[in-house]
Amino acid sequence: MTKLRNSITDVPGIEVGHAQNKKALTGCTVIICRKGAVAGVDVRGGAPGTRETDLLNPGNLVQKVHAILLAGGSAFGLDAASGVMRYLEENQVGFQTHEALVPIVPSAILYDLDLGDSKIRPDAKMGYQACVNASSDETTEGVVGAGTGASVGKMMGHKQAMKSGIGSASIHLGRGIVVGAIAAVNALGDIYDPNTGEFVAGIRHKKKTLEWMRMSSYIPRFRRNTVIGAVAVNANFSKSDMTRIAQMAHDGMARAIRPSHTQYDGDTIFALATGGKRVDLSTVGAFAAEAFATAIVRALRASVSAGGLPGLASTEKNK
Repeated sequence: MTKLRNSITDVPGIEVGHAQNKKALTGCTVIICRKGAVAGVDVRGGAPGTRETDLLNPGNLVQKVHAILLAGGSAFGLDAASGVMRYLEENQVGFQTHEALVPIVPSAILYDLDLGDSKIRPDAKMGYQACVNASSDETTEGVVGAGTGASVGKMMGHKQAMKSGIGSASIHLGRGIVVGAIAAVNALGDIYDPNTGEFVAGIRHKKKTLEWMRMSSYIPRFRRNTVIGAVAVNANFSKSDMTRIAQMAHDGMARAIRPSHTQYDGDTIFALATGGKRVDLSTVGAFAAEAFATAIVRALRASVSAGGLPGLASTEKNK
């Protein structure tokens, strides 16, 4: 087994590409499965923005997807999926119908319009560029792709928030089976290391988010958030199985973010199976949660300061 790089691209059949506008502080990330992947999704936040998630219902026809798009730009960012579809069609990747090859690209977005230039959002051109940039190399983390405009700890507004980004992780289960995760972290809540319970990043106040929420009359100043991402495994599973794995992966979000799945977050996780050996579903789901939690923490540790918000990678460097 090749040494893992703590990246979702350690899962055979997975490629990742980012594209971003650093001045506007927005971007998108594509996870490509050129040979197709059986997929599931679980949407738990109260304010989601998605595309093509209904087809992932186990009872619906299409069995495989060819890419997942994660994007900033709020609902405008869903336009980037058109560029992903164009790239895949040009490269003969998609679902074969009688008339055409149709790439299947489920997508989810996060809200970053407040941090950079709200008039510039991920579009078809940016989605296409993310595909051009995609590879099976180690995934770049931090303030890139869908994490370019992300932030965390926004209970009191951006003045006391911190910069976030995108992170990835992988776990080897043995017998060549790898579970990987990628997370763009734009949470209302604070980030904690689930292994130690240590506060990692979030609201820059002695009172943390849960303490503010205890004040029953307090309403968050910033209500537009969301953590989006995907987990993947090189094993054989059905759509129903992958739905369950996506559900279990959300446990990792809950371990690392306090609180998660609020009415002000659109938290969404996709799950991908690229094929291979048979393996226990519950085992994969358990480690998908572990990988997703790790990806969240890595996203914060890799993020530099931007948009007037401090990032851990910059503050640690200056110590």
